[in-house]
Amino acid sequence: MGAINKVAVLGSGVMGGAIAAHVANAGVPVVLLDIVPKDSNDRSALAKGAVARMLKQKPAPFMHKRNAKLITPGNLEDDLGLLADCDWICEAVLENLEVKHDLYKKVEAVRGKGSIVTSNTSTIPLHKLVEGSPESFAKDFAVTHFFNPPRYMRLLEVVGGEKTDKRVIDTLSAFGDVALGKEVVPCKDTPGFIANRIGIYWSMVATETAAQMGLTVEEADAIVGRPMGIPKTGIFGLMDLTGIDLGPHVVGSMLGLLPKSDALHAVVDADSPLSKLIHKMIADGYTGRKGKGGFYRLVRDGDKKTKEALDLTTGEYRAPIKPAMASVEAGRKGLRALAEHPDKGGQYAWKVLSQVLSYAASLVPEISDTIAAVDDAMKAGYAWKHGPFEQIDQLGTEWFAEKLEAEGIAVPEIVKLAAGRPLYKEEGGKKRYLTLDGSYADIEVAQDAWMLADKKRGQEPIASNGSASLWDVGGGVACLEFHSKMNSLDANSIAMVREAAKIDKKGFKALIIGNDAGNFSVGANIGLGLFAANTAMWPVLDQNIKEGQDAYLALKYAPFPVVGAPAGMALGGGCEILLHCDAVQAHAESYIGLVEVGVGLIPGWGGSKEMVMRNFAKAKRPGGPMPPVAAAFQTIGLAKVATSAAEAKDLLYLREGDGVTMNRKRVLADAKAKALALVEDYAPPERDVEIHLPGPTGIAALDIAVKDLVRSGKATAHDEVVSRQLAKTLCGGDRDVTEPVTEKDLLALERDAMAFLFRQPATLDRIEHMLETGKPLRN
Repeated sequence: MGAINKVAVLGSGVMGGAIAAHVANAGVPVVLLDIVPKDSNDRSALAKGAVARMLKQKPAPFMHKRNAKLITPGNLEDDLGLLADCDWICEAVLENLEVKHDLYKKVEAVRGKGSIVTSNTSTIPLHKLVEGSPESFAKDFAVTHFFNPPRYMRLLEVVGGEKTDKRVIDTLSAFGDVALGKEVVPCKDTPGFIANRIGIYWSMVATETAAQMGLTVEEADAIVGRPMGIPKTGIFGLMDLTGIDLGPHVVGSMLGLLPKSDALHAVVDADSPLSKLIHKMIADGYTGRKGKGGFYRLVRDGDKKTKEALDLTTGEYRAPIKPAMASVEAGRKGLRALAEHPDKGGQYAWKVLSQVLSYAASLVPEISDTIAAVDDAMKAGYAWKHGPFEQIDQLGTEWFAEKLEAEGIAVPEIVKLAAGRPLYKEEGGKKRYLTLDGSYADIEVAQDAWMLADKKRGQEPIASNGSASLWDVGGGVACLEFHSKMNSLDANSIAMVREAAKIDKKGFKALIIGNDAGNFSVGANIGLGLFAANTAMWPVLDQNIKEGQDAYLALKYAPFPVVGAPAGMALGGGCEILLHCDAVQAHAESYIGLVEVGVGLIPGWGGSKEMVMRNFAKAKRPGGPMPPVAAAFQTIGLAKVATSAAEAKDLLYLREGDGVTMNRKRVLADAKAKALALVEDYAPPERDVEIHLPGPTGIAALDIAVKDLVRSGKATAHDEVVSRQLAKTLCGGDRDVTEPVTEKDLLALERDAMAFLFRQPATLDRIEHMLETGKPLRN
């Protein structure tokens, strides 16, 4: 297996540019080339323009703006010589075979010996791409199919041809996994590979069936959404997101590649009312979110934007209609309860599931030799919570087969082979899947790439309550897992943090803090705080704040190393626990921040204290006590949230020595390795560190700045109240700059500020508004 130290991407369009950006996110230099544009003085304008565009784009292709400097833009006429020292050359030009073949000839003339060449094609079979190419080119060639946007979509389908060298597949798979953070799924050279083969069929079935049954777009999305474990956009919302105009092109390409016997041909009807409506929408510029609107649109009504939905029957926009189907509620009990429900939502669910799941199952072994690879592809490529075979298990293989037979639908061979057995099962602490010979095979879990579920399988927790648990992850390391709703933190969570701080008493030598959920922790359960404040339970509220501070301090000064392993959101109290860890090993897609001011509070579990102390400890900071205080005040006061682990280092939520892992499946393993590396000669941080804060002078200076913002309309009246409490905390309260301030002093100031703010009606209004709407109140 070779190493990839430099990459070239040919084609700087939407996909090519974004692939280059993500390679740069991995810290690898990239050459980005495109054609020479007509009527331009700059022959490399397209590639340069792509980089400039991506620096402004939201969601951002770059994890940090500095990553753009790793991209060298050029053009395909003057700069092909730059490919000579590239280890991997990825082509992402037009889906035109003649164009690709012409480019490959030029690449072959300049590339280095043994360099890998791939195409990002999603529609052209690999064997056609290498047709007429020399043997040396074919053995170094593969398909690397990324999903859009490459930074955020986890799937990378890797396809080798008959002549592709194993070294090529191994190198691409390793780089895609470790450097790019992808779920790498090996695919066969079949139309649409795995995810798009199933996904395109699913989208056609879901939309056409909804139209035929007379469902509204809202009803269809309510069923083909969360009840089926699919993102809340549902199907029509997803089309708006990806671009309605892409649909006919992609479907047309797939139809041209698939035999007439394929089920997709039976679903697609160019003369159906929905097809005609879609073509009219595209012609009129209604291509989804990037156009005038799609199946949903936002229209401006004065200062507000109002959402409207498209009536599939009339083709006119109207006010949204909230679905009122009992099947949606039934879906909370499971997929089978949804499919068995007699209302139109349940009937629709079964029509979609019966066609899509039977189609997916019928494609094994054509598209993949294992059901596990198919499920992995759909979860990573289409963000399904459960793959098609996992969904069949939820329905029950016997029930599914009987239901298909009763309706005259062919039962797929793999389902017949199951003969009522599950497609997956757990045995001997391992997860196993049904193979094509009817036996079960283990799903292999690598020592350096696992999820907490892999370690939990077959064992009982060390300790557990309703909100958190402690698990043995091997090697003398324990893992603290939060598992409440959104992993919000309550008294049970804090109790388990205290228990974790004593884990050495049970023979463990290190602790990691992480979980498998989409979010590490969204912070304290502010609903409990609101209840306590509304009922004037002030002693209880004060005690909860003190207990949170004490628990986090116990972690900080535990006699063993503690490593945080965040992924997703780590906000408020979730961020604060990371600030008290010895080290952090963060997933690259970690969104970390202290956001308490949004609900009228300040970080009260040691977050304010840690941020000011980190800014004081920062190397090469400006002199004097005011600059570090001002930096912490700005970060907390503006509720800054890092949109990547790289950005979190800029804001000091992470330190320079903290690690970043690109692949979600490797975060906990990397955190465990970091914790074990700290065990030898470990000593807790020094206690009773003293700093000198500006005191009343600093408070006055920050007050003046905030008042100016209020006068200019950039801050509200209650912002001023909250900011003053934050300023008092960060500046050391009434202490003069000559008096030392300790950690204990800062924690007391945090408690005083929280006690004051919880007694403010405006803070309670903010908390209530956040709980009801999910959005901050500007009062």
